[in-house]
Amino acid sequence: MLNTKWWLLPLLCFSLGADAARVKDVATVEGVRSNQLVGYGLVVGLPGTGEQSPFTEQSFKTMLANFGINLPAGMKAQIKNVAAVAVSAELPAFAKPGQAIDITVSSVGSSKSLRGGTLLQTFLKGLNGEVYAVAQGSLIVSGLGAEGADGSKVVVNTPTVGRIPNGAMVEREVQTPFAQGDYITFNLNRGDFTTAKNLAAAINSFVGDETARTLDARSVQVRAPRDIDQRVSYLATLENLSFEPASDAAKIIINSRTGTIVIGKDVRLFPAAITHGGMTVTIAENPQVVQPNVLAGGDTAVQQNTIIDVRPDKSRMFKFDPGTTLDELVSTVNAVGAAPGDLMAILEALKEAGAIHGELVVI
Repeated sequence: MLNTKWWLLPLLCFSLGADAARVKDVATVEGVRSNQLVGYGLVVGLPGTGEQSPFTEQSFKTMLANFGINLPAGMKAQIKNVAAVAVSAELPAFAKPGQAIDITVSSVGSSKSLRGGTLLQTFLKGLNGEVYAVAQGSLIVSGLGAEGADGSKVVVNTPTVGRIPNGAMVEREVQTPFAQGDYITFNLNRGDFTTAKNLAAAINSFVGDETARTLDARSVQVRAPRDIDQRVSYLATLENLSFEPASDAAKIIINSRTGTIVIGKDVRLFPAAITHGGMTVTIAENPQVVQPNVLAGGDTAVQQNTIIDVRPDKSRMFKFDPGTTLDELVSTVNAVGAAPGDLMAILEALKEAGAIHGELVVI
């Protein structure tokens, strides 16, 4: 248990330099997470863009039966204004009964559009099969579609998916382990041994020795008070604590489709010499008409005259010394007039030659 007298101290603000980060920006608290919900329901009121599928018809009959309406045996309902849908949502951590959450509604059949439809009461269940929220309301659909008599059609965005802001009411709270035990655990968004070590050291320096310890490259365990009010205040203080995360690994990322190249600041080059250049080949056709003499008796003809011109570009060789930085690399490549595509080829060649200190990733 922690001594609670330290709560009388004001919250300290640290300035650790431009690269400092708050704990809340690089880590999450274990157990404090959202939960996915899903349900199956019906959207009604569609302007003829519904569907006539077997499972939609079965769902429609079941819905009517719940209201005490039974269709005669063998009767087939005409339900072109009804569509079967899947309803999904994320239940935030600590969401309480009576609070509203957003939902997404997606067609699961052959409906052409959900525009203008209304979702009927739908149960949203968690992974354990329990109902945690109930959804209902009018859909907001950003997509649209239009179809002509000749079969031509235009579709903008996705008309078979819609949203209902605050469309579901929470009915049950998900219990979290936040208030249990003597510890809370911070999980880093990006696992790194140095960052985990620095985070634990910053917490120990602020609260006291042996308060935090690293579990692995992603998790830091911190001793916390059991009283829930103190624990909330304790976490509010720690998540605003600034510390120095580790620098990212040296990496070069190349997008081969767009030609975009991103080079990390820690990329270094080993000694290498590069020549950049090529040649320009121009082929031009200059046909000439050949006219015979009047008394020769010949025919007029066209004589092909092809001109091929080969001009070598001025090639430049440049040398990279050990430890060449990103700024030096970019300046050198720009000095010889290399385009992004040329730079991509240069980097790939350097990687093949083992002259790059860092990872080269092509996406």
